[in-house]
Amino acid sequence: MSSFPDYYAILGITTTASTDDVRQAYKKESLRTHPDRLTNATPAEKKAATEKFQAVADAYYVLSDSTRRKEYDALYSTRKQKERTQSADASANFFSTFANMFGAGGAKPAEGAGAPAADRPDADGVFADVFEELLRPEVHRHAPWWTWTGAVCGAGIGFIVANVPGLMVGAYAGNRLGAIRDAKGRSVASVFSELGGGQKAEILRALAAKVLGTAASSI
Repeated sequence: MSSFPDYYAILGITTTASTDDVRQAYKKESLRTHPDRLTNATPAEKKAATEKFQAVADAYYVLSDSTRRKEYDALYSTRKQKERTQSADASANFFSTFANMFGAGGAKPAEGAGAPAADRPDADGVFADVFEELLRPEVHRHAPWWTWTGAVCGAGIGFIVANVPGLMVGAYAGNRLGAIRDAKGRSVASVFSELGGGQKAEILRALAAKVLGTAASSI
């Protein structure tokens, strides 16, 4: 392999960074590179952002686990500075070459790192896992479709049965059943993936404001 992915450089940290430093760096870089924040991007720009976002997830997946990091560092130390790169292509080649060590056949994922898909970690899964605490309320705030669908359906049935009073009771009952459906059986990642581009961008701006500060929410 002619080039080697420099996961420390990709996350903007030093080789002595702690596990918490790795996690915090991932939060910042994943928000900066998330392709869903590019609402008016060309296909080429979206593709490049997606590849960069994946490389950031790769870096976190490797460096957040002590066993994987130790194995990576052993390889890293054998590479000259000019061979190390932040290229997304280099990260893809790395996982292809060392699949048994770092991919699906390698060490088990670190807690919160997301399970690897094929030879590489699932970037969306990693993002949802790391941002679980912050992402869930934002997703639920933007996607209450079962709640409102339940309310509408319940209202319709109630109106048929008992006119206006039935409509009100049916709407309330349907809304509560919908809220229960919203809260159960769905992962944050799956719900987030189904949102529209504008909703995703708004959620990412909210996360950026919380993680990077209000001034950075426009990333």
